[in-house]
Amino acid sequence: MEDEPSPEDERLLRLEKELHEAAKRNDTRAALALLKSKVHVNARDSVNRAALHWASARGHELTVQTLIHYNAIVDLEDKFGMTPAMYSAWFGHIRILQMLVNAGATVTHENSTGQGLLHCAAARGHLDIINYILGDLEEMPLDKMDKLSKTPFLLAAENGRLPVVQCFLGRGCDITLTDQDGKTALHLAAEGGHYQCVEALLDCSLSALCDKGYSALHYAVEQGHGEICRLLLQSGSHLNSSTKVAPLHLAVINNFPHIVLSCIEAGCDLNVTDLNEQTALHIAVEMRRLVIVELLLVANVNIYLKDKQNKTPLDVAVRGYYANIVDMIIKAERFYRWRQDIDPQQASQIELDFTLDHAQEPKHVRSVLWQLATKYLPPGGWKKLANYWQFPAQHVKAIEAQWTGNKSYKEHGYRMLLVWLHGISAEGKHPIKCLYESLVETGNRVLAEKVRKKANEDESIKKCPLM
Repeated sequence: MEDEPSPEDERLLRLEKELHEAAKRNDTRAALALLKSKVHVNARDSVNRAALHWASARGHELTVQTLIHYNAIVDLEDKFGMTPAMYSAWFGHIRILQMLVNAGATVTHENSTGQGLLHCAAARGHLDIINYILGDLEEMPLDKMDKLSKTPFLLAAENGRLPVVQCFLGRGCDITLTDQDGKTALHLAAEGGHYQCVEALLDCSLSALCDKGYSALHYAVEQGHGEICRLLLQSGSHLNSSTKVAPLHLAVINNFPHIVLSCIEAGCDLNVTDLNEQTALHIAVEMRRLVIVELLLVANVNIYLKDKQNKTPLDVAVRGYYANIVDMIIKAERFYRWRQDIDPQQASQIELDFTLDHAQEPKHVRSVLWQLATKYLPPGGWKKLANYWQFPAQHVKAIEAQWTGNKSYKEHGYRMLLVWLHGISAEGKHPIKCLYESLVETGNRVLAEKVRKKANEDESIKKCPLM
């Protein structure tokens, strides 16, 4: 519904247009002069609105009184089935509503969507009008549904009208009723991001599902309402209930890392699958959600599960040529495999990070690795090191899937070395020392000496004071 009626067209005569304009701007004197000159008081524009519609919608009490005195029809409907009384309820003009009711306006009238006075006031949050309707007018059904099966209570929740929601709750409305989509008041409030209304509606069934199979939590997640998600989770909303799609998946699909984190902290099942047997990690990889991929990897999601196409998340990353995600998953897999063999207390003290931001690694170490990969290692040389460091064949294959030309092996080697560096750093070992020993063990003593020399040069430069 529009905030205000639309302008009229050429359907009106000149003096009738002037009457409408006078009603809009509350020029009672001009309106009175026109009415005395026998201008048709009920003349209607292209959407069937008369002057009384305009004056009632804009809250012009004296003009409304004048129009009524000159026999304006109080129940005249516009194109949308809206009467002047309904406009006064919609825009919150209680005194005008009272004037129209006293003049004989029908209080049970419904517009083209099946909404009445109570629906209009509830949707807009006019508590004084609701109290007037329920207290002073003829008995009104509290849970009357419109054509979309929405009661005034549901409309208030949908639009975040907290005082009205509280009023209806206090008057004993039926909180179990749903709209045509099976949404409860809690669904609608959560979807709209109305925190206080959600808070007031927590006594409604948290686990109720609409026709789409969504709970209130699903809608809060889908729309990115983080605070509401946390409120629902703290109140006992189930993350792992059996539905078509898990809230975690929705958070990934809609790219809401903060909500993914809330789901993780709430103890959700990271490995739940959708109808395609995809986990949240499958989806995050496929949609290139790098931040979310890392959140899931840090939370120790199962990286070996396969979807309907028999693909693991690593397979999905390789198929999409997502080299950065490929490297993140390989880092995670190597780290968790290593962590299984160490003291749990030592493992718990390690701060996990699988991102591609290598700024935290010593610059001179990265420089050495770059020189090694791009200048010294021959084609296939990096694979020899990878094999020595127990990179499984599928990891090597995943890394070299990225093809940029005949010199791709240099990029492949550097990526492998950075993955290795991540693991060595986590283990607390000296990378240059380990690299030197590895080159020696693989029959590259000459190259090992070059690496040590390069590392020493870089270290000297780093320590040299600026001139």
